[in-house]
Amino acid sequence: MQIEKQGYLPIVVIGAGGIVQDSHLPAYQKAGFSVKGIFDLDFQKANLVAEKFAIGEVYKTLDEALVNNGTGVVYDLAVPGNAHAGILPHIPNSASVLLQKPMGDDIQQAEEILSICRSKQLKAAVNFQLRYAPSLLAAKKLISDGLIGDLLDMEVNVNVYTPWNLWPFLFGAPRMEILYHSIHYLDLARHLMGEPDSMVASSIQHPEMLELSSVKSTLLMQFGACKRALIHTNHCHYFGRQHQHSFIKLEGTKGVIRIGMGVLLDYPKGEPDTLEYSTLLGDQSNAGWQTLELNGNWFPDAFVGSMDEVLQVAAGRKAVANNSVEDAIKTMQWVERCYTDLNLKNIQ
Repeated sequence: MQIEKQGYLPIVVIGAGGIVQDSHLPAYQKAGFSVKGIFDLDFQKANLVAEKFAIGEVYKTLDEALVNNGTGVVYDLAVPGNAHAGILPHIPNSASVLLQKPMGDDIQQAEEILSICRSKQLKAAVNFQLRYAPSLLAAKKLISDGLIGDLLDMEVNVNVYTPWNLWPFLFGAPRMEILYHSIHYLDLARHLMGEPDSMVASSIQHPEMLELSSVKSTLLMQFGACKRALIHTNHCHYFGRQHQHSFIKLEGTKGVIRIGMGVLLDYPKGEPDTLEYSTLLGDQSNAGWQTLELNGNWFPDAFVGSMDEVLQVAAGRKAVANNSVEDAIKTMQWVERCYTDLNLKNIQ
């Protein structure tokens, strides 16, 4: 990718795994971002990815990638969350970095990552990319235009079969479903509704997937007396497509938005995302449900937005990324609250 866009810095990708090949690089290619180089511990894999996406430089070591580029690029750290704290101390001071979510495996790692970013004055953000899915960008526009009035209720309901074997590192991990999946919805609730006043959590196993610490979760977040977010996930519905579903419902005082998350249906093939809305305002009062055409899906298109935030800060167009580590630590704190809640229940 040799396209230069809007004076943005080029990108150097650290990691060449499936998420890079399926989402990061296709999104950057679609957006016209310039990707200068790539590094992976598996040099042969990095070479194959570089060839596929026309990336000019493949580095044999992490040090080579850092020495060759200094602060003149944005580093895309597409590695597991527990690897960030080991890599960040080597990143040049004041460099720009996008970290793959989660921000560490627990709050202690998250705080260590935040401390490193602060001490090195890194322009760092976390790839909580659902915020930037075309469906959510469209929904936020409808909300800001007043189409549904005041947002009162967010519901996420996921009833699918997820092929967890695609991510072998999750097997045996002490924390799984909330940390690696429902974290997206928890972060989205914060993004749309602010900081919750309280939360209760449940996350359990399935007898057919006992190698995984949890595959079904329910989170209830309350914001004052009249606002809530309910997150309900079941990744074990293996009874065919007919009654599988995956949606986000945003209900307000004057209307409602329903987003279909197609990527989770028949993953990784997926289906198109959808957005429908109904409003009591103006000429739409008796119109029923309307369909809004979307330009893209959660995967890979949302990955444009999370990287664009870092690129804008690096270019001096924004002071702080919307998805900065300073904001992401708050999502990690609520994730920790979930697991604290679960541990207390287990003790009782």
